[in-house]
Amino acid sequence: MFDAPIKLKKLELVASFEKHELKFITPAKTSRETFTLKETYLLKVNYIGDEKTGIGECSPLWSLSIDPKDEYISKLQFVCENINNWEVLLKKNLINFPSIHFGLETALLDLSNGGEGIIYPSNFTKGKDSIQINGLIWMDHFESMAAQIENKIENGFKCVKLKIGAINWENEIALLKNIRNRFSESDIEIRVDANGAFIPDEALSKLDELSKFKIHSIEQPIMPGQVEKMSSICKNTAIPIALDEELIGISSKARKDKLLQDIKPQFIILKPSLIGGIKGSNEWINSAKKTKTDWWITSALEGNYALNSIAQFVYQTGNKLPQGLGTGQLYINNFATRLSLKKDKLKFY
Repeated sequence: MFDAPIKLKKLELVASFEKHELKFITPAKTSRETFTLKETYLLKVNYIGDEKTGIGECSPLWSLSIDPKDEYISKLQFVCENINNWEVLLKKNLINFPSIHFGLETALLDLSNGGEGIIYPSNFTKGKDSIQINGLIWMDHFESMAAQIENKIENGFKCVKLKIGAINWENEIALLKNIRNRFSESDIEIRVDANGAFIPDEALSKLDELSKFKIHSIEQPIMPGQVEKMSSICKNTAIPIALDEELIGISSKARKDKLLQDIKPQFIILKPSLIGGIKGSNEWINSAKKTKTDWWITSALEGNYALNSIAQFVYQTGNKLPQGLGTGQLYINNFATRLSLKKDKLKFY
């Protein structure tokens, strides 16, 4: 387990939360929807009479989160009122609120490390090492996506991830062809994310067409919940498959094991705010080991507090694949943290 115990002083805790609306610099489009605002909540925990504060970000993604929207505020209030029973909260009370679970975990870890934004002390938090990330290319018209790709490559990214499935298929193929005509597989790694956009009966033919461009992997080619069809696609695909939305809402270790055994994907994508925080992520990692499934971690449009926590978590796992942690540049009014990005390397200073 890539975990760390929460070691708090034997003092009484107090907690509060505040809502923020993060504003996108440019509307972020997927095959499902277009985002202009992102609702998020900062959970703050401290010892009574002590100014040091642990901050965790609770950031539901309403189109995907299982967190009940109409109960979200009352659950945050419940957490604050019962903060001194945090062990029970994390064990029993937040199964259906994965984003709050993640926010509470990281707020407590932050507080246990002095309230300075340190979740997992490491060479990363000492500024001695960095994390490679992929460059995310959002859906848009052809010219805009082409410009985004140029920008990422010019800025030193060695791995780019394209959201596909919403614009004209021939245009998406043209974008991939343009990259491969100029850069080899060893120069630029290409990942694509369909967000479930493909019809199951057409998926394999589309994957065959994509395979001409030496694609590293495709995330969630069909909608989740179609286990037999996804299993068949993973067995017969010309491109490695990464499960993403398929993991959401599965909380028991036994069900996690069964899903990966039934589908046998090549990769899984971990998004802590959607799958039960650090605890849930660790359980998926352990399940993945049993089926020799590789993985990487991706933020789910959270603000910088959550991004900081995710980065520190993944660093101490030792996973060396490019991570999906480039969302810190999406917002006009993101939170100030100690993260910085130089080329495709995420650093902590």
